[in-house]
Amino acid sequence: MPVLFSEHYRTARQSLDRARVRTMLTMIGVAIGVASVTAILALSSGVNRVLDRQVTKLGGSLAVIRPQANNPTLTDLSNPTPLTAYTTSPLTERDVAALQKLPGVSSVTPIMTVSGSVRSRVATPKESTIVATTPEFIKVSKFDIFDGQFIDEQTRVNTAVIGMQLSIDLFGTEQSVGQRFYIRGQPITVVGILKRQNQPINYNNIDFDHAAIISFESGKLFNSGVAQIQQINVKATDHADINQLKSSIEKTLTKNHDGEKDAEVFIGKEIAKPSSNLFNFISVAMTVIASVSLLVGGVGIMNIMLVGVSERTREIGLRKAVGASNATIVGQFLVESLIISIIGGIFGFLGGYLIAFAVSLAIPYDPSFSWAIVGWALVLSVGVGVIFGLYPAIRAARKDPIESLRRYH
Repeated sequence: MPVLFSEHYRTARQSLDRARVRTMLTMIGVAIGVASVTAILALSSGVNRVLDRQVTKLGGSLAVIRPQANNPTLTDLSNPTPLTAYTTSPLTERDVAALQKLPGVSSVTPIMTVSGSVRSRVATPKESTIVATTPEFIKVSKFDIFDGQFIDEQTRVNTAVIGMQLSIDLFGTEQSVGQRFYIRGQPITVVGILKRQNQPINYNNIDFDHAAIISFESGKLFNSGVAQIQQINVKATDHADINQLKSSIEKTLTKNHDGEKDAEVFIGKEIAKPSSNLFNFISVAMTVIASVSLLVGGVGIMNIMLVGVSERTREIGLRKAVGASNATIVGQFLVESLIISIIGGIFGFLGGYLIAFAVSLAIPYDPSFSWAIVGWALVLSVGVGVIFGLYPAIRAARKDPIESLRRYH
């Protein structure tokens, strides 16, 4: 068997060398397909690794409470819904006060969005969100301050912390602490700038790079004195059981709302569902597109093999005339197909990781290396070689030796 394979390999090398340009072009086609799939798998694996890390970080300490709207899609965090969609909400300041008294609760942060836009003396950004919350928000959400400070009890009146991009849009600079902008004609002083948000799990469903964060009291004033709470984030103490805390939160809310179950509590992986579902959808879509490239490479292999069968009809006839079996002929052409696909797959695998690392320079996620991806690249390469090389190989084996020799005599 090793001798037979060695003979097949030597003959295959000679045959492919005679059609070097066609062989190289076909290898490139396979390499492009394998590279596309490899890059997508590497980036997807890297994103999932970051998601798992953040879920682990948040899963044991955070509970997110949202209204249960009549539209079931609004209650499912797998369908990210902006907080502005909750125009009416059953969540109240009484709920916030009750939750703060529960055992195992470290901090409770109500969040509401305020209608309106922001403007400075020189610019009115097209994209902005006004968010009203409490000083505990920075601890619960674990955001970082780029410059200045977060709102507190001393700086909560007519002040705001803004996202870095909003700072650039309003004032043309990231360093805007002390500058003033306006909400409905009311002057607001910037006391802090948030660092850019690169967290994959945006459980608040707010673009904080374009947000202006004001105090909860200021938000109520802009909302005619009404606290229209659209989300409550609850941070558990270090030793609290998050599942038990979720049950306590649900019971407290049901009691406060006269038996109505009009709010939902999300913990752990439930919080990550919007981001993970989105990334998985994108990965599947991109993999389908990459598979088309791989299919094109496979068709290229089949075409070059069929051309080879046609050009080598006399050779096939001679080999069968001196005793070569159909299995030997099939094996010969399959080896040629596998050589093209495996070499193309190797270059595609390496190129895929180069592409993934290049793409990672523009996004906050690094590609992840795993032997599973190596295995997939190998399986795809061999699979393409066998599947698309089998038909030409069988066609070659079925040629009648006498007819082949007569046609090319």
